[in-house]
Amino acid sequence: MLRIGVRNLASLWKSPNSFLGVTSPPASNPRIVVETVRPLTFRCFSAKPFASSPASNPRIMAPSTAAGLVEDLLFDDEISTVPKTDTIPTPLQPGVVVYDGVCHLCHKGVKWVIKVDKDRKIKFCCLQSKAAEPYMSLCGVDRNDVERRFLFIEGPGLYHQGSTAALKVLYHLPFPYFVLSAFMVIPKPLRDAVYDYVAKRRYHWFGKDNDCLVLQEKELLDRFIDAEELLRRNQSAL
Repeated sequence: MLRIGVRNLASLWKSPNSFLGVTSPPASNPRIVVETVRPLTFRCFSAKPFASSPASNPRIMAPSTAAGLVEDLLFDDEISTVPKTDTIPTPLQPGVVVYDGVCHLCHKGVKWVIKVDKDRKIKFCCLQSKAAEPYMSLCGVDRNDVERRFLFIEGPGLYHQGSTAALKVLYHLPFPYFVLSAFMVIPKPLRDAVYDYVAKRRYHWFGKDNDCLVLQEKELLDRFIDAEELLRRNQSAL
């Protein structure tokens, strides 16, 4: 038994293929080709390429860049549907007329608009009030500009002065008064020339007061955005 085991070990040492039952092909047979099996190799990817900058290795994208690309692909459609606007949101009210409150001609015009504006679309503010300052600042005009041509803030980012402001106010009035806004077809330089001619002479022709004339008719104050300020100022003057 021991002898057989020693003999097997010796044969295994000399020819392992014959011991395992594997026969090698004869070298003289040209039809039989011995194939050599290449060993499997495993490649490990280290984290070093990702640490390098995209500039040093253009084929490898940095994680932050890849994340940004994914976000662009996911949210590009959503962002493109958001409408763009150049208008900055503002708490100021639309449809406000800022005018010279001490001018008799201007005051008569305001009274007429309040009378015919049944829908109460138009609101007013005296130029002499502090409440008018944000509106003038928003429109990029100063007090001298508004004294020369009154200001109408039609909506966010939309304001008018002079003859255009007057016709825009008419446009918001009910029938038949809004028909008068058709005079907008007249060229603006011609309209403003007539407006400026009357505006320069309005004090001489119609007169002016020392304070806002609406204080003499307080029933109109509910259409003024500066009503509280005017009343406080009037009480302090008494």
